[in-house]
Amino acid sequence: MSTSPRSKAGPDEPTTEGSLRERILRAAFRAFTDKGYASTSTLEIATRAKVSKRELYTLFGSKQAMLVACIGARVSRMRPPSGLPRPTSRAMLASALTTFGVIVMREVSHPTVIAMFRLAIAEGERSPEVARTLEASGRGVARNALAELLGHARSGGLVEAGDPQEMAREYLGLLWEDLMVTLLLGLRAAPSHSEIERQAARAARAFLQLHPQPADPASAARRG
Repeated sequence: MSTSPRSKAGPDEPTTEGSLRERILRAAFRAFTDKGYASTSTLEIATRAKVSKRELYTLFGSKQAMLVACIGARVSRMRPPSGLPRPTSRAMLASALTTFGVIVMREVSHPTVIAMFRLAIAEGERSPEVARTLEASGRGVARNALAELLGHARSGGLVEAGDPQEMAREYLGLLWEDLMVTLLLGLRAAPSHSEIERQAARAARAFLQLHPQPADPASAARRG
């Protein structure tokens, strides 16, 4: 009796390179958070993903590359939308800061991102590359985007002259307060959308109070 070829892959069989990649990343993420980065072998990841090590290395090349991809997939949404207009008024700046704050708080407080932060902390001594990757791929990108926004605001005379990177750190401090610590310690659940909106708006107001518009915006813009 002859059999015809299967027209559909089974539940554990990838149908495209994309689905195979995602399956490997899911397995890698689970292994990293369950066992730690240093203690996770590529064989462990391949076994969990039900792929061969050859397939794994073909797509990623190394365990470090999988770590970078895992973190990148989970923190890329922290970045503000590319379509945010340059602020031309204090009201526009307040709105842009609030929008940025909502995006960052929503994504960073997601359980999978918190798990990546916990992994970076746990692996701090054995595998400092986890923290470096998290900083470069997530926190650093978001902070640089915010600094760029604040640089435009300074150039437009909307805030007093200052270092945009320092201003970005200041705003993020106002945004998070002690929330990140309580999330990492498991002392509270992720904030609701309404809580995030209120906190982002409050941080924007506090930041603008600390950085008033100069009396002569045109002169301040030239100095900036």
